[in-house]
Amino acid sequence: MPKNDIGWKRRTPDGERVQVYAHPVGTLWNFYTRGGRYEEWQFTPQPPLEDWLALLDGVDRLVARDRMPAQEADRLRRTIRERFPDAGV
Repeated sequence: MPKNDIGWKRRTPDGERVQVYAHPVGTLWNFYTRGGRYEEWQFTPQPPLEDWLALLDGVDRLVARDRMPAQEADRLRRTIRERFPDAGV
């Protein structure tokens, strides 16, 4: 996984474990998921709010370590507010 990619694990509503990572492309973030270690990564066109919040947490951590500009966290918060107005981010 390249330096700017941020990854995490979560459980689906069915209880399955899923690996997720987000890759920055310009000002956008592309999300990818896979079920197991040896499965192929699948592009996720409409990630759930849970994934966006996990990405925001990862970006905030990188900003605190001076590994990513603070503008990226602000841009991501704006994107989350546009996609999920009730999120309260």
